[in-house]
Amino acid sequence: MTDLNASPENTLAHEGATIAYRRSEGSTPGVIFMGGFKSDMTGTKAVALESFCRGRGTAFVRFDYQGHGASSGRFEEGSIGQWSRDALAAFDRLTEGPQVIVGSSMGGWMMLLTALARPERVAGLVGIAAAPDFTEDLIWSTLDETDRATLTETGTLLKPSDYGDPYAYTRLLVEDGRDHLLLRGTIPLTCPVRLLHGMRDADVPWRTSQRIAERLAGDDVRITLVKDGDHRLSRDQDIALLCRTVGELLDGLRTA
Repeated sequence: MTDLNASPENTLAHEGATIAYRRSEGSTPGVIFMGGFKSDMTGTKAVALESFCRGRGTAFVRFDYQGHGASSGRFEEGSIGQWSRDALAAFDRLTEGPQVIVGSSMGGWMMLLTALARPERVAGLVGIAAAPDFTEDLIWSTLDETDRATLTETGTLLKPSDYGDPYAYTRLLVEDGRDHLLLRGTIPLTCPVRLLHGMRDADVPWRTSQRIAERLAGDDVRITLVKDGDHRLSRDQDIALLCRTVGELLDGLRTA
């Protein structure tokens, strides 16, 4: 695993905030990693993928959305729209040439939104338990009437999390998310897409990847299911699968 100090942390001014990032120079197509909900760029997958790309001489970027990790802002004030703008700013200002976007969980939603905004620069996509539309399908639709009333009336709902402190779901998050839903129609992307998903994912059902594949306009879409894999897919064998998938995609793009 790469030393976090190997690629110094920098900040990008954006919308009155600072977006923290780490960037490694290298060849293109490059790789940019987009993390998950309440995650950050120091996670196992992001760091391991950076090490893999550095070993190949491939350009790599990882960053934190506002309210995440080392970036400024409050998590509770964030939204899908804001975080997608953060992702697009990182893509536009920190990368050059064609890119493969790797999105983990919520990062899979950011990945798709970024690709839709910049299709001419996206060479391929790799989703890890990608979770587009999760605010509607995995939060709002699962709440009972009491929780919905609490969220609507107070603006915030705290729910237990298996990953530490309770998650704060906000009315802003849910309502803004409705402006960015993707799985209700065709997703007009035709670049190669690889979707990895654990079948024991307790947070994002693996059938979400199937729905994404069905909605994508392109035909070069492959789903890899890990029967004993959980949501994080951060075990050694899962990381090896991720790196192998990204490497094969990059090799195919260079050959083409």
